[in-house]
Amino acid sequence: MEFKPVLLLCALLGYVLGSLSTGIIYSRKLGKDVRTAGSQNSGASNMLRVHGVRPGILTFVGDCVKAILSIVLGYVLCGRNGAMVAGLFAVLGHNWPIFFGFKGGKGVACCTAVYILTFPIWGIISVATCVIVILVTRFISLGSLIMSALFVVLMLIFEPFWPAGIWAIILAVLAFYRHRTNIQRLMSGTERKIGQRE
Repeated sequence: MEFKPVLLLCALLGYVLGSLSTGIIYSRKLGKDVRTAGSQNSGASNMLRVHGVRPGILTFVGDCVKAILSIVLGYVLCGRNGAMVAGLFAVLGHNWPIFFGFKGGKGVACCTAVYILTFPIWGIISVATCVIVILVTRFISLGSLIMSALFVVLMLIFEPFWPAGIWAIILAVLAFYRHRTNIQRLMSGTERKIGQRE
């Protein structure tokens, strides 16, 4: 990837859009900041646990939309490289939003949109696998982690190591880092399954 100044604009736009946290904004309207309960993050799975199905779904959709907007702007400004940069920074903004004290979500919904829009075939395979794992095990975290890991494997096999492979690895590292407590609970058998309310 050749550095171009416009990539900085892609990063900035992605981060600002990513920082618009659907879960925090919506949960405050419902009277209870989602970050004060459950896993204390602003993502769709915690919204599902704390506020129910409809808020959880709407949060997932909202988080996908901001990632989609980021990627579209990235494509317009600098092609696929711009989209990759904007998508990565949308995830960073979602996880550490500047507007909400740098305390956000885990980036799953954003990554779903980023994977599919930047590398559609590998993204669809990874997301479909995630859905299957969640349906079988009822663990959203496990599905999300497998999605990120599988996407990396596919990218390393079928796409250039630089920049695509490294980019995918960075996204996976972010996902695993944000899910570190989930990993501990999965290993200890204490992770909550989908549908378990706070």
